[in-house]
Amino acid sequence: MLTATNRQRLFPYLLILPSIVLLFALIIYPTIFVISNSFYFWNLQTSPVPQQFIGWQNYAMVFRITPFVAALRNTVLIAVIGTFVQFWLGMGIALLLTQQLRGMNVVRALLIMPVTIAPVVTGFLFRYMYYREGGLLTWLLLAVGIPVPDRGLLGVEGLSLASVLLADIWQWTPFFAVILYAGLLSISNEIVEAARVDGARGVTLFRLILFPLVWRTAVIVILIRFMQLFNMFDLVLVLTRGGPGTSSRTLAYNLYQEGLLNYNIGIAAAMTLMIVLLVSLVLNLFIRYGLKDWEW
Repeated sequence: MLTATNRQRLFPYLLILPSIVLLFALIIYPTIFVISNSFYFWNLQTSPVPQQFIGWQNYAMVFRITPFVAALRNTVLIAVIGTFVQFWLGMGIALLLTQQLRGMNVVRALLIMPVTIAPVVTGFLFRYMYYREGGLLTWLLLAVGIPVPDRGLLGVEGLSLASVLLADIWQWTPFFAVILYAGLLSISNEIVEAARVDGARGVTLFRLILFPLVWRTAVIVILIRFMQLFNMFDLVLVLTRGGPGTSSRTLAYNLYQEGLLNYNIGIAAAMTLMIVLLVSLVLNLFIRYGLKDWEW
């Protein structure tokens, strides 16, 4: 029989017990599962359970039998270029939204619509627009005299990755715009007016006043989008399936190919840990240098 003192001591632990159980179920157990099985040969086509301990061979086979290096290169290109383009386009739109122009209320309402569309739907939308015969984007390119390859924009190695990135830029640039617009609105009008009295205008006002004051907001949204782009899967699956060849394959699609199509669970587990380590390294570098001047 528990005494009143013991019940009082146990009460805080009982309150956090559901969170601990949920954390274990969603994070700790899968992590242990992945780490342990990354050292075993396990293919679901031959056995429902791990078959043999093979040590580090799964990690070596990630490079031997999968285009991991090409997928990593494509992923880095998408994450870096996508984040850069979306940030500056979003910043431009945010600055435009702060102007007192007619119709801006309608523009603000419409701006968020692409973000509300599921990435798979966006993929099918752009897939139709990329069609060689009758696609809207293809027609526009031909109308201005830009030739389109016979295999279409998605069928050429030099264009497939850019076409996937264009779809993502269309969908997620408004996300940057809305967040940065909110950041610009939080800047005191007194500060802006004082800068204008001192002669700051245009680019000078933005570079010396607006951008430094909105930078903290920008850092957070850049971090979020970089992580999302580093895990891009939906658009690649719908638009190109990593092709032609491996020209648009990303790390997430490479993992899907090996784990859910080829059923190589051991290799997929090893690849998962490698991707987690890469993302953790990038995030730590970003936090160390991007947030080093922050006061917590």
